[in-house]
Amino acid sequence: MSYLVTIGLEVHCQVKTRTKMFCACETSFGEEPNTRTCPVCLGLPGALPVLNRHAIEKTLLAGLLLDCGSPEISRWDRKSYFYPDMPKNFQTTQMDFPLCIGGSVPLYDHCYPTDARKNIARPGHKVRLNRIHLEEDVAKSTHLGNSSLIDFNRAGTPLMEIVTEPDLESAEEAGAFLRSLQMILQQGGISDADMEKGQLRCDVNISLRRKESDPLGAKIELKNLNSISAVRRAIQFETARQAVELDIGNPLFQSTWRWDDDRGETQLMRTKEDAHDYRYFPCPDLLPIVTAPILEKVRPMLTERPHERSARYEADFSVSPYDASVLSSDLPLANYFEALAATPGVPGKKAANFLLNTLLGTLNERSVAIVDSPLSPEKTGALLGLVEGGTLALSQAKEVLVVLLDAPDKDPAAVAKELGFEPADAGELDSLCDQVIAANPKQVDEIKAGNEKLLNFLTGQVMKASSSKPNPKQVTEILASKLK
Repeated sequence: MSYLVTIGLEVHCQVKTRTKMFCACETSFGEEPNTRTCPVCLGLPGALPVLNRHAIEKTLLAGLLLDCGSPEISRWDRKSYFYPDMPKNFQTTQMDFPLCIGGSVPLYDHCYPTDARKNIARPGHKVRLNRIHLEEDVAKSTHLGNSSLIDFNRAGTPLMEIVTEPDLESAEEAGAFLRSLQMILQQGGISDADMEKGQLRCDVNISLRRKESDPLGAKIELKNLNSISAVRRAIQFETARQAVELDIGNPLFQSTWRWDDDRGETQLMRTKEDAHDYRYFPCPDLLPIVTAPILEKVRPMLTERPHERSARYEADFSVSPYDASVLSSDLPLANYFEALAATPGVPGKKAANFLLNTLLGTLNERSVAIVDSPLSPEKTGALLGLVEGGTLALSQAKEVLVVLLDAPDKDPAAVAKELGFEPADAGELDSLCDQVIAANPKQVDEIKAGNEKLLNFLTGQVMKASSSKPNPKQVTEILASKLK
C-alpha cells in the first residue's frame, strides 16, 4: 500500500562567533579536550551567564536572510533534562519567544542530489520555517565499549535551532533543503556550517498517512544524522520501515530513533517526550531582548542571497540559468567570476564558460580550490583577452593556462609567445591556405557539396605547413571565405 510521506526538520547550526554564548571562552574545533572551559560552561554552582551580543545579531541576521519575522521581545528559558553532556541539568534556550518566527528556505534545483535533478517533483518549492531560536550547544560525547568520554570544549557554543513546518515529502527534498540552507548561511557569514565538524546537525521527523485528508500519522524522530547523505539514507530506510509496520497492522507511536550508518538501519532509543516533560520556565539569570534596535543594526549587513545573485548573473552577463546557479553557489567562485567578468572586452558569458569548464577543471585535477588559485582573476582575464582578440584559440589558451598555474607571475602574452602561439604573417597564411586548397581537390569538392566538417582537415594541413602556430579558428575562417 502506498503512503503519503510528511517530513519536518530540526537543524542545529553553530553560529560563527569568537566566544561562546554565555561566557568568554573561545569557540574552537580540534583543540585538546576540555581546554576551552570555565565555570559558566562547566555549569559550576554560582556561575552566571553573560549574553553574547554577536550571536544574537547573527541569529537575527539569519532570520532576515530567510525572510523571518521577529517578536518585539525575545526571552530566554530553561529546558530541564539530565544527561552528562549538560552538567547544569538544564539547557538555556528559547521556548515561547524565539528570536525569529516564520520565514522560508527555497529549494535550489542544483542542491538536489545529482540523481534526482532531472525529476524534481516540486520545482521552485519553498519550505516554510516555524521558528529560529538561539541556545547553547552541549558537550561532545564519545562512547566507548563500557564507558564514555566527554569534551566540554563545544559546550556553550552559540547554537541556532532552525525548525521547519512539515513541508517536505521526500529524502531528496530534505537533502536539497539542507544544502540550500547551508549555502545561504555560509554566504551570509552566519556559520561555516561544516557538517564534518559538527557545525550543522539535523534531526528528522517523519510521519506516514494514506490520504491528504487524513491527519498526520505518529511522529517518528530520527537522531544521529551528521551528513546530508546520511539524512537521505535514514529517511529512505525509515519510510520503508514504517510502511511495512502499517501494512501488517502494527500501530506507530511517537518515539525517537537513532540512525546507525554502519548498519544502515534505525534503532529505537525511547518514546518521545513532549514539551511539558522538559519543564520549561523563564531563565531568571538573563533579561529579555528588545529586538528592534538590533534588527536596525544588522539590516545593512544583509548580503545578496544565492538566488538573487543567480538572477543578476542571468540579467547582467547573459549567463545560462544552470551556470548562474553554479557560480552563485560558492562565494569565492562568485567573487572570482565577477572580477573576471570585469575584464574589458571579455563578455561575461565567455568568462563564465572559461571559468567553469577550463579553469575549475584544471584546478580540480590539482586538488586546488578556487579560493586558493595561484592565478588571479586579472591574469585569467588577460589570457581570455588574447582569445577574444584572435591571438589564441581556446585550445591554445588551455596550454597557456597550465604554464601560468605553475608560474603565475608570468605574462599570458609572453607565455603564448614562448609556446609559439603567435599570429602568422597575413600574406604567408593566405598563401598557405591557397596551397592546401590546391593540393586537396577531393576534399574541397566535398566541402562545397556540404561536408563542412572537412574544413577541419584542411585547417590541420595549414597548421602543419605553417612555421608558427597560428590560431586555428583564424585559419578555418580564411579557408571558409576562400571556398565560398
